[in-house]
Amino acid sequence: MNGSGHMHRLFDLTGQTAVVTGAGTGLGRGMALALASAGADIVLVDRIPAEQVAGEVRSLGRRALAVTADLSQMPSASRVMEAALKEFGKVDILVNNAGIIRRTPAIDFTEQDWDEVMAVNAKAVFFLSQAAARDMMKRNRGKIINTASLLAFQGGILVPSYAASKGAVAQVTKALANEWAAHGITVNAIAPGYMATDNTKALREDPVRSRAILDRIPAGRWGMPEDLAGAVIFLASPASDYVNGHVLVVDGGWLAR
Repeated sequence: MNGSGHMHRLFDLTGQTAVVTGAGTGLGRGMALALASAGADIVLVDRIPAEQVAGEVRSLGRRALAVTADLSQMPSASRVMEAALKEFGKVDILVNNAGIIRRTPAIDFTEQDWDEVMAVNAKAVFFLSQAAARDMMKRNRGKIINTASLLAFQGGILVPSYAASKGAVAQVTKALANEWAAHGITVNAIAPGYMATDNTKALREDPVRSRAILDRIPAGRWGMPEDLAGAVIFLASPASDYVNGHVLVVDGGWLAR
């Protein structure tokens, strides 16, 4: 019984507040619901109101706050944190999941597409982390989890700014881990493989590309948002207190192929 109770405590998030960006759909929604199922109250951040997901969180017995924000605009970072602190008084966990993608051959890629992707996928990650860390340092404890990608390791096709942004996410994860470990804050990333989300809709609807991708994934299927549940709970919980600066790949075996 004691062993079972200890194991439960390792993954228990009761009484903690988690901010999840891009929480209205897909991976963000899946991770928000996973954290709520482990006991956390959730601040759901998205460009569109995430009230439906807030209702799902509340149905799990947790408190929820939906914050609408355009993370391509830097004032949003401080505004998100202010809303979270006003409602819950503290931020224990930050999941930087919001991301956008532009698919265009590199030779035709525009400055606007480059800047918009980098603003949301990389710049906002840093400044949201900074804003959260300022609160976490008051308690000498915090968990920051960034969503990277297989394209933190590979170059991809037709998505140069996305690949650059996810490379940046992996490196910022390590840089912040180095600086903030002394303050009790761990900074890690999850690198999802090919997941069934809005960002991969074009790939999944292309029969040639979809078959090529599935043929390489040892698991033989696209990943689903619930496939990240265990990883995000682990990185948000005391179970991962000595894991820092790590990029955890959840890809059905793609990189091992």
